[in-house]
Amino acid sequence: MILVTGGTGLVGSHLLFQLLKNNASIRAIYRNENTLNQVKHVFSYYSENAEALFNKIEWVKADLNNIPQLEIAFKGITHVYHCAAFVSFEPSKYKLLRKINIEGTANIVNLSINYNIKKLCYVSSTATLGHHNNPEKLINEKTEWNAEHNNSSYAITKYGAELEVWRGTQEGLNAVIVNPGIILGAGYWNGGSSGSLFKRIKNGLPYYTSGITGFVSVWDVVITMEQLMNCTIKNEQFILVSDNLSYKSFFKAAAKVLNVKPPIKEAKPWLLNSVWRLDWIKSKLSGKPRRLTKQTSNSLLSVKKYDATKIKNILKFEFSSISKTIEEVGLLYLKDLKN
Repeated sequence: MILVTGGTGLVGSHLLFQLLKNNASIRAIYRNENTLNQVKHVFSYYSENAEALFNKIEWVKADLNNIPQLEIAFKGITHVYHCAAFVSFEPSKYKLLRKINIEGTANIVNLSINYNIKKLCYVSSTATLGHHNNPEKLINEKTEWNAEHNNSSYAITKYGAELEVWRGTQEGLNAVIVNPGIILGAGYWNGGSSGSLFKRIKNGLPYYTSGITGFVSVWDVVITMEQLMNCTIKNEQFILVSDNLSYKSFFKAAAKVLNVKPPIKEAKPWLLNSVWRLDWIKSKLSGKPRRLTKQTSNSLLSVKKYDATKIKNILKFEFSSISKTIEEVGLLYLKDLKN
């Protein structure tokens, strides 16, 4: 039986659908009953039997830091997909990020060892990878993390989680790590998901930034995860990026699908630096969450190009067209707006 953590998230819900297509026996972890309907909704995009598919999953309520609950979830499990994570770029959330991303992953690794799990797949991020002084030089799996860089709290804790997985491999656990870029998928239009970008563009986004980063379809992510778990590859990590796009190009393509005007003004560094400082003051005075931090501002301006040659060569994998992915996700967002 397969265990999926974070089954109610963007990657987790699409992974569940992919696994069900191949008649896998699945147990999935959730934390809040309200999020289960989101999984059914995602299934409904791709199947007329969403309810029946959903009912094939054995759902277990568990917290990543509640060992007794996790032990129940691990009984009879042979393979684990660890998709659960807390996504936030607010420095004030650092302790919570550590608790969920690092300590929670350590618990999953320890239980995987204790229960003799055959293989673990951990969903990390390109945020954990290093970068080059020359922005035109491609970043690959061997590009070393720079602890001295002004990394976000999220990146630091995801990197810490990776270290827990590597520690597990030293103790006999077979594992693979995937490092997706910005994951494009439907059904999650709020919060930290990439779907919120479609919502913001539809509502009118006046500015674009000069940054470049990697994008990938959620389907490419879950399909490669499944293939990696079903082969003999172990103790390796893989960048999952279809294309390196400028934010301007992404915004323009999404705006076309959503039938709105794309942003035409470039947000210069001085403007973003002013905005994140004002946002910090506003957050301090109001107690409301940050909308822009220094780290996210730098990310929006930076040029980072990723090399996914390793996964392409090893699995003979061909990524989906990112322009087609943008179109598919955008149309599903419009469909949800009508409903």
